[in-house]
Amino acid sequence: MRPDDWHLTEDVDDFLARAGDFLRSRPGPHVMQLTWAERVRKRGADTVGTGTRLFGVLERAGKVSATFYRLPPRALGLSPLTPEQADSLAVRLAALGHSLNSVSAGHSTATAFAEAWQRHTGATPTLRDTRLRLYGLGTLTPPKPLPAGRGRVLGEQDLAQVMFWCGEFARAVGEVVSMDAGSWAGTRFADKRYTLWETPDGTPVSIAGMNPMIGGQIQVDIVHTPAHLRGRGYAGAVTAEVSRAALAAGARDVVLFADLSNPASNALYQRLGYRTLTDWAVYDLSCAAPEAG
Repeated sequence: MRPDDWHLTEDVDDFLARAGDFLRSRPGPHVMQLTWAERVRKRGADTVGTGTRLFGVLERAGKVSATFYRLPPRALGLSPLTPEQADSLAVRLAALGHSLNSVSAGHSTATAFAEAWQRHTGATPTLRDTRLRLYGLGTLTPPKPLPAGRGRVLGEQDLAQVMFWCGEFARAVGEVVSMDAGSWAGTRFADKRYTLWETPDGTPVSIAGMNPMIGGQIQVDIVHTPAHLRGRGYAGAVTAEVSRAALAAGARDVVLFADLSNPASNALYQRLGYRTLTDWAVYDLSCAAPEAG
């Protein structure tokens, strides 16, 4: 595998023209590639911080076999790669002088790239403690009995409510994000459709969101219940509601990520009909200067 088999571009339309069919052929493992490419296509510079965005497509004789995206300050995102493909990408990026803070992908792919990056740059990879699992929905099995209450889809008139719940979620997972009416449109939360579970008296107790459908697939993201309200079935009810809404919208595939350190949520998603697609990993990469050549 030659490093120059990687076609690099800053143009998301060029990236999607080359790799769109490939990504949509396996939307589950490519969920992050599809999601971020679509966000950049629709929102442009609002999706990235300081630095140049970069997309890559591994192709030979017109056949695509892998992709990546780099959207500073986010991690380098990779489609599934073989160790040889990961090595060829590391060689190409190192030769161009790219500095990488982290890499995010399926566990075997992230590990292969982190090891290749260390070989070619001397950077030391450190596996983050947060471990995620990507699930895909099989047959949706709503919980029985459901807790008292109902699901309610939130609209534009509910922006203050949505921002409050997304802020709660962000704090719970340690995500630093500005959340007010002025900054809302630039956050990753703004393009989702949200459903609340409300008790019979109208008190909101749990929220779930879903991303727009891309390539026939919808990602459920986020799911949050305040700590003092957990254990009452609210998360299961609202996740079932938003999963049903995704299917009703025409999604062929519905996926979500879960934190493996939370066995209760993983067990819940499995009871609802979600099945493991892959485990996910993020490696931080020390800021070693890439070797020349």
